[in-house]
Amino acid sequence: MESRIVQLRREHPSWGAPKIREKIKRLGLGVSLPAISTVHAVLDRHGLVSRGRRRHHFKAEGTSLSRPDQPNDLWCADYKGEFMLADHRYCYPLTITDFASRYLLCCEGLQSTREHFAFSVFERTFKDYGLPRAIRSDNGVPFASISAFFGLSKLSVWWLRLGITLERIKPAHPEQNGRHERMHLTLKKEATKPAGKNFLQQQARFDAFTRVYNHERPHQALNMRYPAELYRPSARPYTGLPALEYPFHDRTVIVTECGRLCFGGRKINLSQVFAGQAVGVREITDHIWLISFMHYDLGFFDDQCTRVECAPNPFSAKVSTMSPV
Repeated sequence: MESRIVQLRREHPSWGAPKIREKIKRLGLGVSLPAISTVHAVLDRHGLVSRGRRRHHFKAEGTSLSRPDQPNDLWCADYKGEFMLADHRYCYPLTITDFASRYLLCCEGLQSTREHFAFSVFERTFKDYGLPRAIRSDNGVPFASISAFFGLSKLSVWWLRLGITLERIKPAHPEQNGRHERMHLTLKKEATKPAGKNFLQQQARFDAFTRVYNHERPHQALNMRYPAELYRPSARPYTGLPALEYPFHDRTVIVTECGRLCFGGRKINLSQVFAGQAVGVREITDHIWLISFMHYDLGFFDDQCTRVECAPNPFSAKVSTMSPV
């Protein structure tokens, strides 16, 4: 079917997805008729539409990674491996460090990796230290989602709204967050063995470790200085979310709690990670509508289908000679 769509477009360069779909219908090929948006996606994938961009479904591949030398240009976040406390409950330490200074901004023992716990930790950290330019994480929960556009999660959507750039390491490559992983080795050795009796006692150990790590422990990579001697709070204060506006789109739509767009009497399935967010919708060609979040194109749909075809991943890795560690 894909080869037939491409063939028809090359034979008739002025035909768009609606005409090609109708032609396939009239040919009576005895196969399931594709939606207009599917035809458009095939054409776009082969570089046969004016947008000239490849569209595909998300697959975790990592993003471009920076190597800044100034505080708050990049924070690194991860969960140290869970471990069992003496009361037989599991502890999931969420840690956040500043890349340049190695300052440990947060080490919070949580009951799980569920996103609502992470939201509260990051919000408190943003209030204490301000906002970073970018945050680096892996592709796991709650930083990413395997089922949403470009692997976005509610947490990473919130970061984008705050003007924070996303950096993700490649799957199975923890060395790309090497500085943070080395801190985890020290944390495990000095604050988790033996484990605390309960969360309160274990958090006291984490707090003590953080104080020593930042203010008393010389770091060889920092020429034996303390992280606290290099770190300073961000000049970007946390003030909540700015309003979203789409002046160049046909309309602004609020995504429902179930992750849908109510559009023209239809319910277009988007993703729950955008629940409550405003997105822009505009018609890019006859019967083809583009959905955008902030300045990122998410995907497009047509007048016949309620499924959104994914746009090119704007977070894909770019070629760089810079070391990620």
